[in-house]
Amino acid sequence: MARRTARSTEPPTHGRIVDVDVSQEMRGSFLEYAYSVIYSRALPDARDGLKPVQRRILFQMAQMGLRPDRGHVKSARVVGEVMGRLHPHGDSAIYDALVRMAQPFTLRLPMVDGHGNFGSLDDGPAAMRYTEARLAPPAMDMTAGLDEDVVDFGANYDGRETEPLVLPAAIPNLLVNGASGIAVGMATTLVPHNLGEVLNGARHLLANPDASLDEIMTLIPGPDLPAGGVIIGLDGIREAYETGRGSFRIRARTRIEQITPRRRGIVVTELPYNVGPERIIDRIKDLVQAKKLQGISDVVDLTDGESGLRLVIEIKNGFHPEAVLEHLYKLTPMEDSINVNAVALVDGQPQTLGLLAMLQVWLDHRLEVVRRRSAFRRGKAEARLHLVEGLLVAILDIDEVIQLIRESDDAATARDRLIAVFDLTEVQATYILDMPLRRLTKFSRIELEKEGDELRREIDQLTQILEDEAVLRATVADEIGEVAQAHATPRRTLLMEAAASGPVTAVPLEVDDEPCVVLLSSTGLVARTSDTHAGADVGHDQRSTHDVIISAVPATTRGDLGLVTSAGRVLRLRALDLPALPPVAGVPSLSAGAPLGAFVDLPATETPLCLTTLDDDGALVLATARGIVKRVVPDALQNKDAWEVIRLDEGDRVVGAVRLPEADAEGAEIVLVSSDAQLLRFPASAVRPQGRAAAGMAGIKLGKGADVVFATAVRPDEDCVVVTVAGSAAALPGTEPGTAKVTPFAEYPGKGRGTGGVRCHRFRAGEDRLQLAWVGRGPARASTASGVAVALPDVDERRDGTGTPPPAPIAGLGGNL
Repeated sequence: MARRTARSTEPPTHGRIVDVDVSQEMRGSFLEYAYSVIYSRALPDARDGLKPVQRRILFQMAQMGLRPDRGHVKSARVVGEVMGRLHPHGDSAIYDALVRMAQPFTLRLPMVDGHGNFGSLDDGPAAMRYTEARLAPPAMDMTAGLDEDVVDFGANYDGRETEPLVLPAAIPNLLVNGASGIAVGMATTLVPHNLGEVLNGARHLLANPDASLDEIMTLIPGPDLPAGGVIIGLDGIREAYETGRGSFRIRARTRIEQITPRRRGIVVTELPYNVGPERIIDRIKDLVQAKKLQGISDVVDLTDGESGLRLVIEIKNGFHPEAVLEHLYKLTPMEDSINVNAVALVDGQPQTLGLLAMLQVWLDHRLEVVRRRSAFRRGKAEARLHLVEGLLVAILDIDEVIQLIRESDDAATARDRLIAVFDLTEVQATYILDMPLRRLTKFSRIELEKEGDELRREIDQLTQILEDEAVLRATVADEIGEVAQAHATPRRTLLMEAAASGPVTAVPLEVDDEPCVVLLSSTGLVARTSDTHAGADVGHDQRSTHDVIISAVPATTRGDLGLVTSAGRVLRLRALDLPALPPVAGVPSLSAGAPLGAFVDLPATETPLCLTTLDDDGALVLATARGIVKRVVPDALQNKDAWEVIRLDEGDRVVGAVRLPEADAEGAEIVLVSSDAQLLRFPASAVRPQGRAAAGMAGIKLGKGADVVFATAVRPDEDCVVVTVAGSAAALPGTEPGTAKVTPFAEYPGKGRGTGGVRCHRFRAGEDRLQLAWVGRGPARASTASGVAVALPDVDERRDGTGTPPPAPIAGLGGNL
């Protein structure tokens, strides 16, 4: 049953109600809150660059003895000690500050050495019960001298203990590590800098107090961010250094690589400050799905702890990576803008500081620290010297001192008599009475005299520091140099003028269908070049370390071409899939090409012979090991990915193939070279064009056991040469150099198709076979199996002469194509 209670109308007797002005109460409470946020949470002190929570963490860890030479302890223990003794706030805020001071991607010079998962730019850290921490070496310089009265101490939150109001800070932490925070009505954003550069600038300002900003900027040219990157434009940096406010743009550091033989890609090795790879990947995926970004096929994050950041952005064939990169800079956080708002506490007041002001505040703090430390050390040295002098007096008259003490009734009497007889102070007399008997030796006297001399020298040095401003500044400068030598590291962030980084607007997004030349080397490397004259020169420099070119055909970047194999097949290749040779001055190198096996799948028994166009211009000339020749009609090159162009008998194979353009067909000659050193040349017109299914016709009459080792089609009016390499059939390929001979092609007479030809190489003792042969426009080139150039002998006018041993075994032959 509900009970109704009557409300009393009498005023309460246990309390009272006070009428207040709500607006005044809100104003006062808000000001107290704002004051607390500004001074106790958000803004760093300009002297040590630390917020209160960071300062308390470093101080407490130093008090706990968590030095770099000792083991780690649980982060939860550190957080608990800081929260219980110094920082009356939540443990999460303390742990977040501890984690930030341990992250190398957040601070340029981490102050905490963390052990465990302290997070990344994309993921948070593990809980504090799982991680461990200790002070990093730079933190020891931040806290050094706290026991020498170098800074003021104040009461903690409950008045039971004391804490430093600022750390000695031998490192200009505000500039080196930067800071960020949001207070009430104000905020601060300072970016990290290179320690060595900042200390050099501080030393210069210390020696030259009237130095200009331009002078200091020659030593501190700009920020040096933990993640590296490239800063674009220095005008905003100078504005920030001059006024305390400014902005600058920073880009990711990238390079364009051949990711796979078919694909080029953009490799990102450094990202802008506080930008993680996951953020980049998500942004790229969103842009690709929204069709706002084209040309990207995949994004792979290959980042690991050893090699660092490696974000691979694969580019689709047909797109220029340079143009895609400019779109990435424009549309993703790969280019970011950083605003600088250098607000810090100076003498307890928030101020916006320029570079000179921040350096000066820190230098003034260091001068005061060294001055107070010197005074403290001098006081201790003087006190010790006072005791040493008293001990020396006692030791000189030790017998009388002992007699006096023995005759005294108590310690007080003995002290008074020592003071009266030996003219000692009360401190000296008390110390003598407390002195152990083992000190009363001759050796102790020598030690005391030596210690006294050292103390006097130390007092003199400290007095000079305290009384001479120049000596004080020199001392601070020397300590700055020691810190730089101990902790300075090379610059990570690249600085670039804005004019040197203009957008590549001249590069279209997609690759145009332009003329090019596709090249094939003797070791199976394939590539394309935009130099349409490269077919005559590329890859044939004797100084080059790559192999020779055996085939070069004109094409277009978006066109197709064919690869002729020893099985009598033509395989389709897309020129756009092939790697493009970078433009270089002089002869380019095919070492930038890709293995042919990355584009076509060939059995081990099938070898590539040459490249050919798939248009209707000219025919394809083939020759087999059994001496069969064939001219394939142009319309036989069908629109397939692979097709046969000759019907081979069992056991036969194609050993030579060459594209013969229609313009060169008139007057061209087919050349066959057999293993028994016979060369046959006859007009190409003697071989009628045939379709794909035809088996060809007889080309050369072979001797017993001989086969064709090389076949081609040339124009006799060109300056052609014949290169032959003889050796033993029993020798393993590449083990013996054999002999090589170079002869003018004109020395060999022409004969009819189906005949035996003429001798082109006289075998030496131990030689019974031509290993290699080549006929073409000179000069001829040769290379080893690994692609190293091999010098050929001089031209020999004797068509049937013997050869000369080359300097290395020859595996590939070529010339001016």
